Amino acid sequence: MAEFASRPCFRPDLFPVLRVLADRDGNPARFLVLGSAGPSLLRQSAESLAGRIEYVELTGLQVAEVGAARMPRLWIRGGFPRSFLAGTEADAAAWRRAFLRAFIERDLPQFGAELGAPALHRFLAMLAHCHGQILNIAELATALNLAQATVRRYLDLLEQLYLIRQLRPWHENFRKRQVKRPKLYVRDSGLYHHLLGVGTMDALLTHPRIGASWEGFVLEKVIAESSPEEVYFWATHNGAELDLLLLRRGRRVGVEIKRVDAPRRTRSMAVAVDDLRLDALYVVYPGEARYVIGERITAVPAAAPFPADAAGGLVA
Repeated sequence: MAEFASRPCFRPDLFPVLRVLADRDGNPARFLVLGSAGPSLLRQSAESLAGRIEYVELTGLQVAEVGAARMPRLWIRGGFPRSFLAGTEADAAAWRRAFLRAFIERDLPQFGAELGAPALHRFLAMLAHCHGQILNIAELATALNLAQATVRRYLDLLEQLYLIRQLRPWHENFRKRQVKRPKLYVRDSGLYHHLLGVGTMDALLTHPRIGASWEGFVLEKVIAESSPEEVYFWATHNGAELDLLLLRRGRRVGVEIKRVDAPRRTRSMAVAVDDLRLDALYVVYPGEARYVIGERITAVPAAAPFPADAAGGLVA
């Protein structure tokens, strides 16, 4: 297998050459291309390498890589290696501050961001306070004095650059009124904490947004470990909700994320199992024991790998 690792430069003219080399009779080549995840580059590669290319999304460090004992550090510092491996909390915070500054002042303008750096800093700070909540585009637009179409464009750009996740709602033709707007998450917990002004675990443990932080951290862990074909959340206006709905191989697996010592069955869980016809519902919590909560409902530790039997074998 031939391999090619691109240097960090924008070379869209590279892909037509790779297409020719990949199609050679008798001696086809395979290439590993590492580099920018920019929307323009990915779009051009899809046009010239359609049917010949597979995309692999590389996440930050995961619990399985750093060990369960270091999960609290991963939670507070996030998955960027230089933040996680920094010698002190101050050094980790300094790296995240420099990263966000470079991202806002250098990278975003290259992808069409026309707002100035101060406005972009305010935009990201406001998104941090929307973390784990239903998106309200109108409120964001009013607070930032921007058109709603502009806010949507920037949200889509930040999602394409893997800074945020817009988790789409699942809705079927139930008689119940269902939420049809997405939820927003800052994907890296360390960057989220920086935007909140939280730099240590002691500060996080007393912060009013600790529940939202835990939810986002576990949500990204579960998605990375399970590799579902599709992922949604579900909520009704009557109060029933499900943090994650994972779809794969024709199966439906629900995930509830709780930060309690011993989660118990709730009415919302029972409604989700019945209304969504779930094959299983896993309640991920910070404890150490796996135990059955109810029919098709199981509590599993956050530090453990997501269950291999979920959704027909989501984990290898």
